[in-house]
Amino acid sequence: MKKQFLVTLFVVLTCLAKAQSPVYLFSYFIGNGADGLHLAYSLDGLKWEPLNQGKPFLEPTVGKDKLMRDPSICQEPDGTFHLVWTTGWWDKIIGYSSSKDLMHWTEQKALPVMVDEPEAKNAWAPELFYDKATKEYYIIWATTIPGRHKEVQTSDSEKGLNHRMYSVTTKDFKRFSKTKLYFDPEFSVIDAAIIQQANKEYMMVLKNENSNPPEKNIRITTTKSLAKGFPTNVSKPITGNYWAEGPAPLQVGEYMYVYFDKYRDHKYGAVRSKDGINWEDVSDLVSFPKGVRHGTAFTINQTVLSNLLKVN
Repeated sequence: MKKQFLVTLFVVLTCLAKAQSPVYLFSYFIGNGADGLHLAYSLDGLKWEPLNQGKPFLEPTVGKDKLMRDPSICQEPDGTFHLVWTTGWWDKIIGYSSSKDLMHWTEQKALPVMVDEPEAKNAWAPELFYDKATKEYYIIWATTIPGRHKEVQTSDSEKGLNHRMYSVTTKDFKRFSKTKLYFDPEFSVIDAAIIQQANKEYMMVLKNENSNPPEKNIRITTTKSLAKGFPTNVSKPITGNYWAEGPAPLQVGEYMYVYFDKYRDHKYGAVRSKDGINWEDVSDLVSFPKGVRHGTAFTINQTVLSNLLKVN
């Protein structure tokens, strides 16, 4: 096993040394999120391999349930990686930690994003985005506050859940803006993630969570200004005849990929587009580690990956 690992490491490091192309990481959780942060890497955006032999890089310590679901990682210009995650099913907080190398992490903190809302039920799937234009971070997540928004028909299993996206901004993860409603499309929405496209427009991918009749699909909306927000007139589904959640956008060459969890099928899928309008399903072309669940995809430099590959 050790010899095989060393051979694989040598081959990967040789490829990285020869080709100065981008490399990619995927943060994810397995099971219910109890064991913590997992990472996978890819050289082409299609084949993803687990790092650290599939073992977690960080175990959760905050929240009532002490889970680490939906881990979202964003790297700031100085190289620091920031991480947020869902700490539990019915918490009003989200978890936060940072790292210089993705291996050694700061003390975990609970960000009290919804504690000022007595009726808030949850704080699910926080996502990070760094806006170069304003040099600030956006943290967006889904929360249900009963009676706050236009009601939607729900299934018996999801009775009382009617999510909207909320947000805070920060420049240093020490001082945060007040929590505000960020996106209200008048349907139940979760799992929103932002990426800036090559044309400088911002794209947000999101899940329509309506359950009666069920939607459970991924859609997009775009804007030229984060300050002005995203239009609530979203696209038609870009995913197919299956239930999908946890969309993770990533620019790979000329393609914009959106990876997602086919959670009822217990596998991962992907769609891609060159223009953000016409999407093709490439689920049969991608491969992910066994048991991968909702995470984020991001670009890193080769030095970071080389160091991560040495962890064994």
